[in-house]
Amino acid sequence: MIHRFSALLIAIGLGVPFLRSEEGGPPFPFEIETAATFQSSDPALQRLHDTAEARIRENIVPFTPSMKVLVEGGGYPNAWLETQPMGGEMFAKRDLRIALNNQLIFMLAQRDDGRLPGMVVSGATAREKGWDHEPPEGHIWMPEADLLADFEMIQGFCFPEPAWKMYHWIGRDRGYLQKLHEALAGFDAWLWRTRDSNGDGLLETWCVWDTGEDNSTRLESRWAPSRWPFEKPPGAEGVPDPSNPEHLKRYWFRGGPGPTGDEVRVPFASMDVMAYSYSARATLAKIAAELENGEETRWRQRAEEVRQRLIDGLWVPERSACFDLDREGKRLPELIHNNLRCMWYGIFTQEMADAFVDEHLLNPEAFWTPVPLVSIAIDEPLFKNAPGNNWSGQPQGLTYQRTIGALENYGRHAEVTRLGRKLLPVLIRNDFKFAQQLDPKTGKASGQKKDGYGPMILAALEYLTRLHGIHLDVAAGEVWWSAVDASGHDFTYTQTWGERNYRLQCKDGRFEGFAGDRLLFACTAGTRVVTDLDGKVLKLIGIAPKATTVTLDVDGRRVEATLPPNAVHKPSLGD
Repeated sequence: MIHRFSALLIAIGLGVPFLRSEEGGPPFPFEIETAATFQSSDPALQRLHDTAEARIRENIVPFTPSMKVLVEGGGYPNAWLETQPMGGEMFAKRDLRIALNNQLIFMLAQRDDGRLPGMVVSGATAREKGWDHEPPEGHIWMPEADLLADFEMIQGFCFPEPAWKMYHWIGRDRGYLQKLHEALAGFDAWLWRTRDSNGDGLLETWCVWDTGEDNSTRLESRWAPSRWPFEKPPGAEGVPDPSNPEHLKRYWFRGGPGPTGDEVRVPFASMDVMAYSYSARATLAKIAAELENGEETRWRQRAEEVRQRLIDGLWVPERSACFDLDREGKRLPELIHNNLRCMWYGIFTQEMADAFVDEHLLNPEAFWTPVPLVSIAIDEPLFKNAPGNNWSGQPQGLTYQRTIGALENYGRHAEVTRLGRKLLPVLIRNDFKFAQQLDPKTGKASGQKKDGYGPMILAALEYLTRLHGIHLDVAAGEVWWSAVDASGHDFTYTQTWGERNYRLQCKDGRFEGFAGDRLLFACTAGTRVVTDLDGKVLKLIGIAPKATTVTLDVDGRRVEATLPPNAVHKPSLGD
């Protein structure tokens, strides 16, 4: 198999076997550094932040002789497509080189047919296990890149938007952007060439690991294989059959008797995989606009085609949610958190997102359990409060991580606040441990691996910035300054991005924003102030769960506003 990474290595001047630029440095060189700090008068919150900062750095490992990558951690030593591009971009506010590597490592391992690996294993790990000589089935050893790429599952696709944001973080390197364009276009083409096996216009998931829902009752009860390193779906001619005991053990990870009759219900027409394509195409439209290559309109239209197919085929208006279909077109009835994933990818309309959030996400009988974000609604028969790595019920760190972007995509900022107020105290109560899962009733830490799970750590750090800190939306050219509590602890948050230095100070229920030593504004705590990158105030956002009245002072002018949850107020400040 020829790999697209060979062309990428040549195009960006990388030597073999080391990944380096023509000047001997890392690929796509830049000189921008980032740093973030937080100091709080609340000792528990301070300890949570400091512990998270220390533990996330333990997940940085050498992947090639010249590239370090932020791995998933918590006992998971590799880089997965569903976690690490997103996690890398979140880490950009601390280290841009690591953040960029978390995108490049997947682009380097892309196959010539456009398929991206679901997982990438470092050369050191591959050699330790002897996989450089005898790769496992579905894995390909890449000696020039010193990587082992896994193609036995799609494993989510939290890649297009983070990779697009990295273009802005690193100074808008157009060579990088062109390679990202090729990677996304290639993967989208592979999806539609391969994963619409019955030609109904709905992309399919073929195995449990395609969507990363390990051990999920909704998949395993329908006899979805765990892994599937084939280009034809289960049930096709010439592929493994679960009635064969050896096949059952090797691909379904089960012993005992196999299914009888028509119990195998995969392939599923999948909301997740449809969202993968939408995200790729929507990002390609943004890239096309930036490159001015004349393809923006075409990609936007193609993205809308995918959205409309999702609405027509999988959205059920009377239930305000999407539901997958089995191989015969029968709708799978259980309400699942994957609707939130669709929101992260941006495929829902505003009306769809609001309906799902209001009717299901905030419903204590569905997803808003004492510790929210169960994987399957708690009132569904397939809900299972299982510890370990199990997507049948317990809230996952990865879901907390993804839900931030899912809600912010649709202006539901106050719900992010509510989740942060739920999660951060639970982590403090759990003695500052970062497990993969949480019990939905007690918040007790759960997971089959060890402490230090990266998605949970990054989720904690991101919620902290949304409640008590600074967040840079680099692609939009915005700085978010947030101080949700009108009383309680005082804090200072700083964010450095190259020559730009931002500082937020909150004391006695009022916060100030600075660019360098220049005061930008002062405002009552309980809201978010959004500025452009130069510090010009653009708007206020109601991030508190209840209406909040605030006063904003800018350049000697005062504005008073009452902000209901999620309200956006654009103050009249003159020129």
